[in-house]
Order: sequence, then structure tokens, then C-alpha cells
Amino acid sequence: MQSLVTTRNGALRGAVTEGGILAFKGIPYAAPPFGPHRFRPPRPVEPWHGVRDALSYGPTAPKAPYAAPFDRLIPEVDIPGEDCLNLNVWTPDPGGSLPVMVWLHGGAFANGSGSVPGYDGTRFARDGVVCVTVNYRLGADGFLHLGDGAAANRGLLDQIAALAWVQENIGSFGGDASNVTVFGESAGAMSIGTLLAVPGAAGLFRRAILQSGAAHHTLGPASARLIGGRLADLLGVEPSHRAVAAVPLDVLAAAQQRLRAEISADPAPERWGEAALNLMPFEPVVDGDVLPAPPLERIAAGAGGDVDLLIGTNSDEFRLFLVPTGVAGSVTEAALRGAAARYGLDSDADLAVYRAQRPDATPGELLAEIATDWFYRIPAVRLAEARAACSGSTHLYEFGWQPPTFEGRLGACHAAELPFVFDNLDDPAFAGLIGAEPPQGLADTMHAAWIAFATSGSPGWPGYETRRRTTMRFDAVSEVLVDPRSDQRALWDGRR
Repeated sequence: MQSLVTTRNGALRGAVTEGGILAFKGIPYAAPPFGPHRFRPPRPVEPWHGVRDALSYGPTAPKAPYAAPFDRLIPEVDIPGEDCLNLNVWTPDPGGSLPVMVWLHGGAFANGSGSVPGYDGTRFARDGVVCVTVNYRLGADGFLHLGDGAAANRGLLDQIAALAWVQENIGSFGGDASNVTVFGESAGAMSIGTLLAVPGAAGLFRRAILQSGAAHHTLGPASARLIGGRLADLLGVEPSHRAVAAVPLDVLAAAQQRLRAEISADPAPERWGEAALNLMPFEPVVDGDVLPAPPLERIAAGAGGDVDLLIGTNSDEFRLFLVPTGVAGSVTEAALRGAAARYGLDSDADLAVYRAQRPDATPGELLAEIATDWFYRIPAVRLAEARAACSGSTHLYEFGWQPPTFEGRLGACHAAELPFVFDNLDDPAFAGLIGAEPPQGLADTMHAAWIAFATSGSPGWPGYETRRRTTMRFDAVSEVLVDPRSDQRALWDGRR
């Protein structure tokens, strides 16, 4: 099979991989965002002459490593270099006209990359999809907002530039530019929930899959300036993008880690604004320009209404953050009540709703359930509800498979669905989360549902509407549920 393709910027040479799939890696979709172009919107790529090798992953966005114990549980790679605005493409047939799936990775807007081996798109290509994975700017480079005139939401602008590249070039790889599904997990899903509300992203994708993230995680300008000011304090510089740009990247990455630790240790709203609950210092900012208003408001008013959506969460999302760290076992009844009150559940009756379904649960287990709802499940439900009058379809799912890891206490935690979606259960980097023998049948079911949705807009079960609230639960035996945990959902009405 011919491993050469021609894009608008020049010719590329890819590699033939498993089953004759072609892989093209490290393709620049925008120019390097450093030097005089630091903290600016992405710029076009300079065309090249001759054939450019696209045989290995390109540089990843600057970032600090995951802190322990997450560095052993969540796959991560770090490839140095300034040409970090790049993407990777897997295709079964450059002469085809196939559905396209574009992956936006997670990592709390501060970690991750599209070059993680677990996101290898070979199995999607094997099943008739052109798969694309993207690197975008993270942390301060992607989302620092100080109100000093620098472009806001640069990480979102990178994602838009990558999607525009797909529209212009994916036909050369056998993809159908009119049938693009953007899919992502955690910060990647939160990015997609935001892109639905960004005017500059309109028309760049037809469908979207949001895994463990929806449209709630943004910051207002005032909160962003509070966080940016504290980052400048930690760096010992004035609060300006110019001053931050002069700081070495490794020093900046370390300060960003310290900043997040400070927010987690003292989540005071007067210090951090919305990030006191979101716990992420760098998120999309409602700047009035790139993002004119909070995403859910714009979506409820019709933004992105023609886009088909598949939205879902994992049953035990927040256990990832409480079980491996040992925090789950140290949560007291008083700490549970304090945390619940910060989320808006401030009475015995509120907690009784959670205790009713799990009378033997420890305070740490109840906290994980409440935080899972606040961070992930209720935002997913609210996004689905906001689409009642939209022309695009809306489907909801829940991933419920319980791995044996951490003596079964980890549950269906955050990120556990990833190897099933990509059908990459053989990647050893996921073993810390899902164990050594995860069920291939579940991967077959989930992977096929994602492909069906990207192909037709229907993953294989009825759409979501507020009368029945139909939800697919993926497990060793998957089943369609009607309004699961309705009592907990109703508890959050008017609160989240």
C-alpha cells in the first residue's frame, strides 16, 4: 500500500502498521508557539518541499509529570521540542471516504498528550474509521488569563486549528470531512463541551462524544486573574504574560504543580474563585470573545444544536483521586459533611439520599459518590437536558465495570473506560487501573458503539429525553437503564 499522501502543506511519508493500517505521526497543524509567538493564537504551518517523514510521534506540549501515585496509573509521555502543535492519523485506505474521529486527550488541562500509546488509533482504522489524535497547549501556555491583552483560551484555539486542519486535509487520508466526530475524555470532554459554545468552532464537527466531562468546567475572568496572580507570585514575576514568558519552562511547570497543590490543600473561594471547587487552576475562560458566555447557557440557547452528542460518565469517577492516595480511608464523618456542604448538600436529609442506597458505606465512599455526581454525572445530565429542543441526537451512557485493582475498591473510576473505547486492552500501561485480564467482550461492545455513533449518529440504544432518561450502562453484561439513581439526580435540581 502506498504510504505517501499530499496535504496542503506538503507531502508526508507514513508507516504501514498492524493489518496494513497506515500511520502518519507528528504532523504539524500549526507553527511552533514559542519565541515571539508565545501566548499568541496558533499560526499557519510553513509549507515544506519534498517528502516529510511522519514516522514517529512529534514533541508534546510542555508539562510537569503526574504526581505519585497517578504517575503509575495514568499513561503519559513527554517528548521535548517546540513543534508541539501536531497530530497523528491512522487510516485503512487513503482512497476512501470514511468517518473521521478526532481525539482530544484529558489531563486536567495540564497533562496528557495525543501521543500516549494507549490512544493508538489502529483498531479504529481497522474497523473503518480514520482516527486522529491531537496535541494542544496545556497549563499556563494554553489557558493562563491575566487580562493584559494576550489572547485567551489558546488551548481551545489550538483544538480549533487542528479541527480546521482536518477539514482541509483529511480527504488525503481517506476521511470524509463532512462526517467528523470529535471525542475526548476528562479535560478533553470538557473542551468539547466548551467548543460547542465557541462560535469559531461551528461547523468543524458533526458529532461529539464526551467521556467524563461536559459543559460546566470554565472560569470567569476574575477567577482566572486570581489564579494567574498567584502563579506570578510563585514565579517571583509581575502578573503579565510577558513576564511569565521569560521564565524557563521547567520552572514554570514546577510552579503550576505547586499552584494546583495549594488549591487542593486550601480550596477557599476568596483565593481561587470557581477553581476552589473545580480544583483545576487552568480551564477555559469565559472571556467574552473566544467564549462569549458560559457554555451551558449558550448550548441551552441553541449553540451546537445540530451536533449529535454521546455523553457519559463512569460510575465511580472520583475514586481514582481518593483510593490510590489513601484519602478514602481517612475521611471522617465531619470531613464528609464539610465537603458535601461545599458542594451544596448541607442537611442530614441530603446525605440520607446517598446513604439509602449504600447503608454500609464509609464516609470516604460516600464522598466519592457525591463528588462523582458533582464533577461528572450531573453535568452530563444537565448537558443532555439542555439539548431538548436541538435537532442533533443526544445519547447518554454510564461505564460501570469494576476492576479487581486495589482489592476492588477502585471501582469504575475516572479514566478506566479508555482502553475499552480504543480496544487497546493489551497496552500494559493501563494494567494499574484495570488489572491484567480485563474483559475483551466489553471492549468489543464499547468500541463498536463509538464507531456506530461516528458513522450514523446512533450508538445502538434510544436517545435521551427527560421523560425516560434512557442510559446505556456498559459492564460485563451491558444493559439499557431508565433514569438510573433518579433520587440522586433529583437531589441536585437547583444546586448543580
